Amino acid sequence: MKKLFALIAILALCAGTVLAFGKDETNTDFVLVPTMQSKTKQQNRAWVGTFQLVWNDFQDNIVKGPVKFVDDEKNECVKQLNKQKFKSDMISANSYYKTFGLVSPDLKTQIETALMQKFNEKSDILDSLDWAPAPNKYLFYAMLKKNFKFMTAFDKLEPARFSKFSGKVDYFGISPKSDSKLDDMVRILFYNSRDDFAVSIKTEGKDVVYLYRTDDNKTFDKLYKDMIYKERGYMGWHDFLPKDELRVPNLNLYKMQKYPELTKKQIKGTDMMIDEAIQTLQFTMNNEGVKLKSEAAMIAKNCALVPDDKKQAPRKCYFDDTFVVFLQEYDRKAPYFALRVYDLNLINSTGKPTVEETEDAESTDSGSQADNSQPVQKTPAEGDSAAVPAGE
Repeated sequence: MKKLFALIAILALCAGTVLAFGKDETNTDFVLVPTMQSKTKQQNRAWVGTFQLVWNDFQDNIVKGPVKFVDDEKNECVKQLNKQKFKSDMISANSYYKTFGLVSPDLKTQIETALMQKFNEKSDILDSLDWAPAPNKYLFYAMLKKNFKFMTAFDKLEPARFSKFSGKVDYFGISPKSDSKLDDMVRILFYNSRDDFAVSIKTEGKDVVYLYRTDDNKTFDKLYKDMIYKERGYMGWHDFLPKDELRVPNLNLYKMQKYPELTKKQIKGTDMMIDEAIQTLQFTMNNEGVKLKSEAAMIAKNCALVPDDKKQAPRKCYFDDTFVVFLQEYDRKAPYFALRVYDLNLINSTGKPTVEETEDAESTDSGSQADNSQPVQKTPAEGDSAAVPAGE
């Protein structure tokens, strides 16, 4: 009997341990990181270059040297941002807009007008900023927008599970029944196993989509370097062959994030501090292509604060478990976007309704009512001479 009670006690202790430590604290949120080198405990994360662009303008034009915080000179985020690993010459000028200046209503109007003329877009963050003018109060702003289609729309595949998570998700790609013309869009960078491979996908323009299947939880810069290193060492066929398959999940995410680790701290050698630091990301990817929109804004002002302390087996390229997305222009040396997907349901739950979903809902609600909608203003084509140039 004593042995029985002892066994019950051990089982109860084990159960309590599972309850106490079984929750995955690294999968509680989807976060943005300010640089490719930034570390985070969260499994699901993304990086896009907009915040680095505003930081570069602040560093080059106001601080005019490395940014350092009083009593926080070892701030790792600042250290990485100061390296300026992403700059405006790493992406086409027609894909971004940036500017800076003294905070004023005129500056806000200038930015809103430029965004509408260049991208036919409105800002998600400008109205939330503090626009009260003050001496030496500067705003640094950037928007990056990319909409591109694959050379041919991929097939929509049957819904299936993603990794260990419950429920089925929508996939697109290439199946044994797909038209062989889809094969020409895909290149196998390397294929070492079902859990270690990468592909690139061509688009109608100069953008390339890289998809890297890996469980490695490294910073984005190291993941990118690993992918390129493995590609260079791969001795197999790079062509996507008739027996090969591709399966990629639809992605739909949105995030607005602030960086408190950069605010309310006096900048060494100046009487200034960063008052606000915010970034947004909206990203969708489906069988037709990719849509990406990101904004970043930073306000710096004077402070009087004490700083706070060809013959081979079929290769099944199924991105149905943790994977990484990089977006890069083919003639540039670094990506402008990165995303790590661990929990697809968590990430896609952040997304805004797509245009198709909105239209379906409106058509359902309207019934037989008369159509009183107004004409929609068309988006100017990229490279349109009427577009406002990036505020270099």
